[in-house]
Amino acid sequence: MFRTLGGGDLVTNPTKETHPHTLTDLCEEGVRLYANALRTGRIARADVEVAPCLMEFALLHPDPDDADWLRPVPPSVALAQRLNPLEREITERRRLSTELAEVFEPFMALSAQGTASTHSITVLEGLDRINAALDLATAQCRKEVLTVQPSARHPERRLIEGLERDRPLIERGVRIRTLYQHTARYSPERLAYVNQLADGKAEYRTIDELVERLIICDETVAFIPVRDDRQVALELRHPGLVRYLVKVFEFMWDRAVPLSAGAPYETAPDGITEIQHSIAKLLVEGHVDEAIARRLGMNVRTCRAHIAKLASVLGSGSRAQLGYLIAQSGMLKQEP
Repeated sequence: MFRTLGGGDLVTNPTKETHPHTLTDLCEEGVRLYANALRTGRIARADVEVAPCLMEFALLHPDPDDADWLRPVPPSVALAQRLNPLEREITERRRLSTELAEVFEPFMALSAQGTASTHSITVLEGLDRINAALDLATAQCRKEVLTVQPSARHPERRLIEGLERDRPLIERGVRIRTLYQHTARYSPERLAYVNQLADGKAEYRTIDELVERLIICDETVAFIPVRDDRQVALELRHPGLVRYLVKVFEFMWDRAVPLSAGAPYETAPDGITEIQHSIAKLLVEGHVDEAIARRLGMNVRTCRAHIAKLASVLGSGSRAQLGYLIAQSGMLKQEP
């Protein structure tokens, strides 16, 4: 539903039909080979034939001393090459956004007169209408934006849209507070986005579990999704509803960890990390792996790896026994 972070373009070389993906969805072989190249300083050209995306995305370049070898492009250089054109596009879109806001500003007061009571809850259908309403709300915002953003991978255009919306807010002196899940600490795209906006007016914290997205502007208007496909949203302007959502946000914010404070996954004395405590709680409540992964902002494979670690620590031989052992251990009665 909401614009957030971004990724990369589709592969356009002749291998697209058999090896298509975006830069932020780098295939497993690409991730492994690029990491190996960074560790060793070079990699044989023949070894990367299974991952042509590495050359397509300019993550490797020919070794000047030996044509049979390739050398890795430093991650900082590769990231800068991707962000520079985005910055130029952001600047142009910000200019257009300012012009549009100035055109519609005289109509805002007229729109509010006599219609507030009938538009306290508005159903927005389609991404275009949702994003237009968000653009209008953020253009009018003068004090603070509160956002809850469950972790997810997003295409490159989402990074552009998120930056072009948030940067003008900060430049106007608007405070931004954003809640992510703990897993956002391990997302290069999310961290790159945060670094673009990190200053005194933008604060980021993480918490173990977030249910759904939320955006609140100046404690006067809030946006929440209605469907899982994010094609329908509610724009809420009822003062009571908005105040309630602000209290929910503050409740989560007080229990969240600043993003700059380091990873909150240290192992407790019982050998179980905080994220594994969270998974244990959801397991006992009866959630399946996919639902647990979605609520904690991780992929299913990572979730199952944590479940396997729980089973190992507790000596469980089956899924049913694991739930029993979690309940008997008393770990859910402790603060992780």
